[in-house]
Amino acid sequence: MANSTSGDSVTDRLVRVLSTFTPTRTVQTAAEIGRRADLPSSTAHRLVGELVDSGLLERDDDRRIRIGVKLWELATRSSHALRLRQAAMPSMERVQARIREHTQLAILEQDEALFLERLSGPESGSNVTRIAGRLPLHAASSGLVLLAFGDRELRERILAGPLVRTAAETLTDPAALRRKLAEVAALGYAVAPGYIEAVSTGVAVPVRDETGTVVAALSVVLRRDAVIEPALVELHRAAREIGAALGYRR
Repeated sequence: MANSTSGDSVTDRLVRVLSTFTPTRTVQTAAEIGRRADLPSSTAHRLVGELVDSGLLERDDDRRIRIGVKLWELATRSSHALRLRQAAMPSMERVQARIREHTQLAILEQDEALFLERLSGPESGSNVTRIAGRLPLHAASSGLVLLAFGDRELRERILAGPLVRTAAETLTDPAALRRKLAEVAALGYAVAPGYIEAVSTGVAVPVRDETGTVVAALSVVLRRDAVIEPALVELHRAAREIGAALGYRR
């Protein structure tokens, strides 16, 4: 039901308020939230106040707003993403310990790669991804895996563009991307040199659930000149272990 003169519903406005928080923007004022959510100041302050009263948002000592513990609690109850992360963590820890580079777990979410977890060490190289961060599917090794093993409608939707360039070597030509996805499907892994940063190469493999469906991509971010074979061995082994923990049997 619409509850404003603009025709947007209360639910729509609440989602816009919560969506103003990002992995790098974790604390805001009510005025900043209203501006980013495109809401009148009075509406923003009222909605923020109601969300604070409910525990979904919290105020810090400076009366700035952050995500509340209750929202985190609700989001993790019976969460498929939480189950996947829990199943993956032991194998991810082993990969990170052996490869000593960023090790990541991503799922498909609203036509983007959403990163559920990232393990790093002091020796790990450059990496732009963050936990709960997103990347375009065509621009990261994890995204290429999710695209290659996803359904045809998803691939055609992404191939239709726009394909945003995130680095000099990001594939933005639909025909070239289609060939790359066919290669990933045939090989069973994706290698993305310089797609996000010129100094890095992403390497990713698929993770399957109990039905055999690819539900995630497990990846490492290597230095650009690194040999990928040792990482692939560890990733494939880890992906099999995670799949087994999820109930996948070949």
